[in-house]
Amino acid sequence: MKKKLIALAVAGALAAPVVASAQGTNVTIFGRVQAEYSGVDNGNTPYQSGISDNARSSRWGLQITEDLGRGLKANARFEQGFNTGSGQAATPREQWVGLSSAQWGDVKFGRVQSPFKDFAGGMTIDPFAYTTLQANGAGATMTGSANGMGSGANGFVNGAIRFDSISTEGFSFAGLLMPGDANQFDPTINGNATNAWNGGGAGNTGGKDGEFDGQVAGKYVTNYMGHDLSMFGGYSRDNANATQKMTLGVRTEETWRIGGTWKYDNLSVVGQYERVYNALGAATCTSASALAANPLIASSGQCNSAMNSGGDGDIWHVGTNYKWGNTLLVAQGGKTNADAIGTTAARDATSFTVGAIHSLSKRTSLFGGYQRVTQGLSGANASGGTTGEAGHTAGTYGAGNRNTWTVGMRHNF
Repeated sequence: MKKKLIALAVAGALAAPVVASAQGTNVTIFGRVQAEYSGVDNGNTPYQSGISDNARSSRWGLQITEDLGRGLKANARFEQGFNTGSGQAATPREQWVGLSSAQWGDVKFGRVQSPFKDFAGGMTIDPFAYTTLQANGAGATMTGSANGMGSGANGFVNGAIRFDSISTEGFSFAGLLMPGDANQFDPTINGNATNAWNGGGAGNTGGKDGEFDGQVAGKYVTNYMGHDLSMFGGYSRDNANATQKMTLGVRTEETWRIGGTWKYDNLSVVGQYERVYNALGAATCTSASALAANPLIASSGQCNSAMNSGGDGDIWHVGTNYKWGNTLLVAQGGKTNADAIGTTAARDATSFTVGAIHSLSKRTSLFGGYQRVTQGLSGANASGGTTGEAGHTAGTYGAGNRNTWTVGMRHNF
């Protein structure tokens, strides 16, 4: 009994500073743990399977709020990702501080998500987001990125300001600005003269001498006679830095997006279209978009939804979902058209995905499904032979089919 009292006293002494520092502030611990057993047959790489979390869905974090009075709140978020299959536990996710108001909305400063990911379409219309079957990257029907300007599950924008408005008569909008007035090409990361593609900057967004990245998106949500309707659209501008323009001849990337959702009773239909001009960082092939960052299943790194660097293209995504008891049945797919540029071949990728997500509770679910992607090359250099932006070789872009299956479990806390 005496030992128990001593242990309780020690625990109380250790906890006291935490409680004292948190007075007036609400701190919530949140997270997700996920694992998948997946198999991938790339065609360019021998068949592989294994248990992992290649989409890096697993994460933990702190959500911090303080009521400042008069309807104003101070907020902060710290979030880290990890891979249940490899033991890696040092992947930075959202990290920001900001203010919110019931009268005007939310503003955040720091490392944030793109409105193209969590506000207007993107991951919000993909039930298989954060799984091996997700639509961006290897799924071939949404832009995926390392610099956060697309729908990539692991993409975040560094050093940014983001604003989300309140909803007024069903209308709301979000905007993001990543200022770039710095000596280096990313104001948050020191330069690296050996990195030719980034023009001497090891960063992943932003520019030099006043150049910036930015996005704006809007949506309208309404209900008409039991039909839930949503329409959204957005514009993204990813500036090329000075060295990229002068040395590589690339131009500023621009992406337009439009789409919508319809839901009635247990049935829903979603659709999205993206037009990309001068693909630079958000729509070119990256390890983040291809699920190739430290993967256990290396062949999952095929990057199907990438535009050719500096080129134009289109990306379509459509899907339908049906809620049957505690199970969501999913069927979705689409197509990517990457235009040829210079000696780089045009590429087409068509995919479809079928599967189901079964909820065991409000926090725990099982999921599984199958995805098939068919690729083709045409035009200049159709046989490949060049290395893509993030070290993805011609084999990554090679014509052929990619078959993926997965079963997994997820718990949110």
